[in-house]
Amino acid sequence: MKDVTQLTEGWSLRHGEDVLEATVPGCVHTDLLTAGAIPDPFLGRNETEVAWVGRRAWTYVRHLGHDSAHERTDLVFDGLDTAAYITLGGRPVGTTRNMHRRYRFDVTGRTGELEVRFASAYDEAAAVRAVTGDRPNVYPEPSQYIRKMACNFGWDWGPTLVTAGIWRPVRLEHWSTARIAQARPLVTVDEGTGRVEVRLEIERTAQGRGRALTAEARVAGVRAETRLTGDEAVLRLEVPDARLWWPRGYGDQPLYDLEVTLGDEDGPLDTWHRRIGFRTVELDRSADEHGTGFTLVVNGTRVFARGVNWIPDDAFPSRVTPERYRTRLTQAAEANIDLVRVWGGGIYEDDAFYDACDELGLMVWQDFLFACSAYPEEQPLRGEVEAEARDNVVRLMPHPSLVLWNGNNENLWGFRDWGWEPELAGDSWGEGYYLGLLPRIVAELDPTRPYTAGSPWSGSWDHHPNDPAHGTHHSWEVWNRQDYAEYRASVPRFVAEFGWQAPPALTTLRRALPGEELAPDSPGMLHHQKAEDGNGKLDRGVARHFAPPGGDFDRWHYLTQLVQARAVAAGIEHWRSHWPVCAGTIVWQLNDCWPVTSWAAIDGDGRPKPLYHELRRVYADRLLTLQPGADGPVLAVVNQSAEPWRTAVSLRRMRADGTTAGETVVDVAAEPRTVVRLPVPEGLVPDARSAKEFLVADAGESPRPGEAESGDGLRALLFPVPDKEFAYPRPRFDVTLEPVPGQEDRVDVVVSAHTLVRDLLLQPDRLGAAAACDRGPQTLLPGERTRIRVRGCGAVTADDVRAALFCVDPA
Repeated sequence: MKDVTQLTEGWSLRHGEDVLEATVPGCVHTDLLTAGAIPDPFLGRNETEVAWVGRRAWTYVRHLGHDSAHERTDLVFDGLDTAAYITLGGRPVGTTRNMHRRYRFDVTGRTGELEVRFASAYDEAAAVRAVTGDRPNVYPEPSQYIRKMACNFGWDWGPTLVTAGIWRPVRLEHWSTARIAQARPLVTVDEGTGRVEVRLEIERTAQGRGRALTAEARVAGVRAETRLTGDEAVLRLEVPDARLWWPRGYGDQPLYDLEVTLGDEDGPLDTWHRRIGFRTVELDRSADEHGTGFTLVVNGTRVFARGVNWIPDDAFPSRVTPERYRTRLTQAAEANIDLVRVWGGGIYEDDAFYDACDELGLMVWQDFLFACSAYPEEQPLRGEVEAEARDNVVRLMPHPSLVLWNGNNENLWGFRDWGWEPELAGDSWGEGYYLGLLPRIVAELDPTRPYTAGSPWSGSWDHHPNDPAHGTHHSWEVWNRQDYAEYRASVPRFVAEFGWQAPPALTTLRRALPGEELAPDSPGMLHHQKAEDGNGKLDRGVARHFAPPGGDFDRWHYLTQLVQARAVAAGIEHWRSHWPVCAGTIVWQLNDCWPVTSWAAIDGDGRPKPLYHELRRVYADRLLTLQPGADGPVLAVVNQSAEPWRTAVSLRRMRADGTTAGETVVDVAAEPRTVVRLPVPEGLVPDARSAKEFLVADAGESPRPGEAESGDGLRALLFPVPDKEFAYPRPRFDVTLEPVPGQEDRVDVVVSAHTLVRDLLLQPDRLGAAAACDRGPQTLLPGERTRIRVRGCGAVTADDVRAALFCVDPA
C-alpha cells in the first residue's frame, strides 16, 4: 500500500544571508511576522512598510532523506505560490508558475537539500508581459500575467500584499506497481436511483506495466469491480432509493462515502475516498416575456438563490484553518444564506470549505479565476489556464454543494463597456477561455453541472453583457452614483453582485488603528478604505437620508452601518417580491480578508455588522415587505418555505407620536415558494410627502402598543419621506438587564419604548471585545419592548448598555 510522509517540519526560509525558521504550509509574510522581521501589515499603515517583500526572491530549504522500499517516490505539492524552481541535492526537479495547481515530481532514490526558490511575482509577471504584450486592467498591477490570487495585488477592499511560499501541504508519496492518478465521480439521480460513474486513471511504475490490476468502488453498501489491463477504467454503481442532497431550507444533506481501491494479486495498492451527495442541478436559461431567465433548479425544484459573494478570508490564505472556514460558513447558514459564490479574483478554496458547504447545505457557485482584467490567451498562460482548470474541476467535482461553474468575473462586461475593445485592437483578452476552452473542459470532465461564461453575462453577444433582462446582472450604479431606493427601479433576472459599504465594528477599528484618534478621514481610516471615493460615497449615502453627523465619529459610524443594512435590504426585499422573474441575489460580500471599510457583512476580525442581521431577516423563508409602486404601496408576502403560509396581516397608518390613524387586517394565503402582492387600501396610504405618518405591516406575533415584548412576528415599514424630513420625536426608552438562567456568559437587554424608536441598534463590541448579540436594527412603537440577547460581554450595567445603543435621533 502507498505510504505518505508529510513534509511540515524542518523548513527554513532564506533571503541572502538571512535564514529564518519557516512554517509549511505558510508564506513569506507569515514567517517574517513570526520572526519579528516585519510589522503586522494589517495594522495602521504598515502595509506600505512591507511592500518590498513581494518584490524579492525567496528560498525554502529542508533536508530530504529517503528510506522507502517502494519502487517510486513522488514529491507532491498541493500549492506553490507561484513561480518556483525546485532542486534536490543540487539537481533540478522542476519548475512551476501557477498558484492554483497541484504538482507531482518523481524523486525516486534522491536525497539531499531540497530547495524551492520563488521568484518575485512581479518579475515573473513582467517576463510574461514582455512575451504577450500589454492588456488593460482595472487596477495598476500585473495580476493578469501570472496565475496567482489576483487580489494579492490589491483590490478596492484588499491590501497589496504579494505573497510567495509553500501555501498548501507538501508530502512524499511512496508507491509500487500502480497508483490512482485521478478519480472522477459523475453523480446523477434517475427516478430515485442514485447513479455513480467513477472514471479512473492509473499511473504505473516500470515494473507495473502490463500487470493485471483490479479496481473496486463502494458506496452505500453497493459494490462494483473491474479488472484493468490498461491505465483507464470505469466503475458504475446504482444506489436504489438514494436520499437526495438539498440546499439548506429545501431538505436534508445526506452524504455518502465513496471509496475506490486499486489492487493486484498481492493486495491493495492505493485508495481514494470522497463524500458525495445525490442530486440533480440544472440552470434554466429559457427565454420568456421578460427576457432570458437564470434560475437554478435542484432536484427539479426551482430555487430563488439567497446568496453572498465570498473572497479569500485572509490576505494570507494559508492562515485559514478548517475551523475558520466552518465558523464563517456557519455564520452564513445562520443568516439564511443558501448560496456562496467563490469570486474569480481569489482562489479555489481548500476542500475544507466545500466539505462545510456540503454539510451545511450551502450551494457553491465557483468562478474560474479571472477578474476585472483582459487576459492574454497566448503561451505560457494558455497551457497554465487549461492545466489549472482541469486540475480544479477534477478536485472539486465530488462535492454536491458545487452547483455552477462560472467563466469569469466582469471581463465580458469590461470588454464591452470599459474601453478595452479599442485598446486591445484585436489582441486576445480571454474570450477564448470563457466561450471556448472552459466550457469544453467542463463538458468533458464534469457534464453533471451547468457552466456559464461569466458574471455578468446575458447569454450571448446578442444582448449587452450586463443587461438586467437577460441572465446575470451586476448592480453597481446605485452604490456609485444613486440613492439605494433606485434598486427598486428594475427587476433583473438574477442579481449576482450588488452592495453598499460600511466601516467595521469599532473594536475592529481600534485594534487595526492603535493609538489613532478615529475620524472618517483620519490617516489610518483612509488607508483602510480602498474604494475609489469610498468615503465620499458613504457620506452621500448618509446625506440623502440624515443630517450630516459633523464631527461625531460614533454617529457617523452608526449611520454608515445603518445605511449599508438598509440599502442591501431594500434591494433584496424588492427583488424577492418579484420572484420568479428575479431568481436570485448574491450580496457583495460576506467576508473580509483584513480590517477595512468595505461591503462585507462580517468584518475582517469576524464581527458581524448590522448588515449581517438584516441578511438573516430578509433572507428568511418568510418575508413581509412594503414596496412603493406607481399606483401606491404594495404589500408583498414572500413564502419561500415548503409549507403554505396563511397569516393575518395587520396594516396600520401610524402617526409619529405613536397613535393610529387607520388600520385593517388582511388575510393572506401564500402557497409554498410563491409571492403574494396586494395593494395597500387607499385609506391607509400616508400622503406621499407626509412628515408625520408612516405605514406599518405586522404578521404573526409582532408587538402592538401596550403589549408585551415582541415574539417571532414579521414587520414591514414604509416612511414616505427621508429620515431627515420626518418629524421623529426625541427617542425615549428604558433599559433593563435580565440574567439568562443557567448561562452566566449571557444577559438579556430589555428595551422598553415610550416613543417611536427607529432602527434601535446595539453595538455589542462596545460592551466587550468578544461580545455578540442576536439582533440588528429594530423599530419599536410606543409601548413595545424588545429583548436582545448578548453573550460574552462580562459584567455590564444598564448605563454601559445605553452607551452602546444607537437609534435615529432628530437632535
